[in-house]
Amino acid sequence: MHNIHQFLHAITIVLCVAAVTTVLFQRLRQPVVIGYIFAGLIVGPHLPIPLVADPETITILSELGVILLMFSLGLEFSLKKLVQVGSTSAIIAVLETSVMLWLGFMAGRLFGWTTLESIFAGAIIAISSTTIIAKVFDEQKVTGKIRQIVVGILIVEDLIGIIFMALFTGIASGSGLAAGPLAMTIGKLVLFLAGLIVIGMLLVPRMMLAIRKIDRKETTLVASIGFCFAVSLIAKEFGYSVALGAFLAGSLIAESGEEKEVEHLVEPVRDMFAAIFFVSVGMMIDPVIVLQYLPAILILTSIVILGKFFGVSAGSFLTGNSMRTSVQVGMSMTQIGEFSFIIAGLGLSLKATGGFLYPIAVAVSAITTLTTPMLIRVSGPMVNFIDRKLPKPLQTFGALYGSWIEEMRTRSEQRKTVGPVRHLVRRMLIDAAFLAAIIISTSLGMESLTAYVGQLTGLSEGLIRVVVIILAVGASAPFARGIVRLGEKLGVFFARMALPGIKEKSVDLVAAPRRMFVVTLQLISVLMVGFPLLVLTQPFMPGLSSAYMLVLMLAALSVVFWRSAADLHGHVRAGAEVVVAALKFPSRESDLEGDNGNARLQQVHHLLPGLGDLVAVTITARCYVIGKSLATLNLRGLTGATVLAVIREKDGAIFPGASEPLQENDVLALSGTHEAVAAAKDLLESQN
Repeated sequence: MHNIHQFLHAITIVLCVAAVTTVLFQRLRQPVVIGYIFAGLIVGPHLPIPLVADPETITILSELGVILLMFSLGLEFSLKKLVQVGSTSAIIAVLETSVMLWLGFMAGRLFGWTTLESIFAGAIIAISSTTIIAKVFDEQKVTGKIRQIVVGILIVEDLIGIIFMALFTGIASGSGLAAGPLAMTIGKLVLFLAGLIVIGMLLVPRMMLAIRKIDRKETTLVASIGFCFAVSLIAKEFGYSVALGAFLAGSLIAESGEEKEVEHLVEPVRDMFAAIFFVSVGMMIDPVIVLQYLPAILILTSIVILGKFFGVSAGSFLTGNSMRTSVQVGMSMTQIGEFSFIIAGLGLSLKATGGFLYPIAVAVSAITTLTTPMLIRVSGPMVNFIDRKLPKPLQTFGALYGSWIEEMRTRSEQRKTVGPVRHLVRRMLIDAAFLAAIIISTSLGMESLTAYVGQLTGLSEGLIRVVVIILAVGASAPFARGIVRLGEKLGVFFARMALPGIKEKSVDLVAAPRRMFVVTLQLISVLMVGFPLLVLTQPFMPGLSSAYMLVLMLAALSVVFWRSAADLHGHVRAGAEVVVAALKFPSRESDLEGDNGNARLQQVHHLLPGLGDLVAVTITARCYVIGKSLATLNLRGLTGATVLAVIREKDGAIFPGASEPLQENDVLALSGTHEAVAAAKDLLESQN
């Protein structure tokens, strides 16, 4: 047992060095977390600096930091908040974490790591850092819709991270990846969580109400932290991590409605012990190991930045956000942080991973933390670059897709859609479950089945394996086809809701947009089911076997997607002619101005709802955009709206060219979501 002198010596060194590095990194305008990690490197045992703090003492104190950090995350999480973030954030988070888990696992296998180490590597790079993102957003004053979307994704990611920790504890403690023990592990976890939540929901609100009546801050603080430690201890006794218990304690208090006051009181205590936790993270960095595993660090860093950028951006766009918003959201989440340290530490404490994985996680986090502010700053130019490089059909699709989602959401609120959607999703999940069961059982039973059949028939082992694989593929095919077909049915259901045809017309004027919408929703369905299925089955499969089927599905859908996009582009060009006719040949001259021109466009919108919200904007003499080309304005990149045509008195209709300068009295026909066309209208009508 260490005496008080050793304890005081260790904590003095840690806090004093951390104070200096924190001030230094703040002056350099770098995240404070990096300063703490750098302080840990200084006081750690791996550098020849005479300021070594006792690792055992700091480890004990850092555990308190983990508990209080997870307790604070729990205070920010409640069922009410989970409902508020909605399905959009959940879809983005599930898609992105599934992609990152798979990429991390495959990278680990390529490095020669064990299956468990590869699983932990995938989890380490899957969860973004709430702390780092919050600090960077505050520093760069990022607010509004981008912050709202990112916070929603982070809430769901935190929940996914807690599920990871609980499952990994059971897997690494002895159940492994065998189907029976794994099912038992999940069952025990569900029972533990259900029991703790039910009891907590009965007791915690009453406890917090009694404490509130006392109206003493110190009583509230002591009782809250005491409850946090008690639940952490209970979780530890049941074989789970203290971090899981602390998170549950915070979420239970959050459900009582007293989370704001508790969070305010706990914040100073949390910040001090969280600082010690991050310092302890730095103490575990061995520069020799970092240099030894530098290729792995660089590869995982690239996976984090690129994988999260594409995963989050694609998910955000496919759920109805504009390209600009989606890219900015994606570039905001290209880092890992505190959850990664906790998961890496869990693997180390359970002896599921080697000692090399922790410093690798810290190094990747440090690099991505430094790159995050820069990536957020360049997200605007990145949007412009992507918009310019996209093929014309995809530019057209990107401009209109958000308006279809907007229309779908509006109409779904007016109709009962939960029942049919739930039925289709349930059938899709059942098909996915059977598909996973076939893949996993075939993989796990391959050796014993090969030996048994070989003894009965005398056939060679290789031939038997080929036959078993062919039979498994044949058995899997109906379920894989079922997922694709159910995705199509789900797409048709929503597409008919968003883009209904006009019954009086013999020709379906929205066939091309509706077909494009169906294919896109089908693609989303396959991604949402396929990637989690891929993550679940990959540890049981050799190489990339389970990925081939998903790639084939996506390749087939991509071909259909591209053809539909080309048809959509042609449809929009034809629709632009209708818009021009509506604006160019009004019944009287005043119809081109103000609300009259827009009223004519609303008639076009009724006939061609696939063109999105249509607005006519007249360029007046005071508008600053006169003489500027559409390429210079970058209207689509800045607002998400697209210009269908320009009506000019002298030249007649002009379809938008990149270098065509705008003139006074030009009438621009805009298309896109309500938000996009409103922003574009404000930009075009702004004066010098």
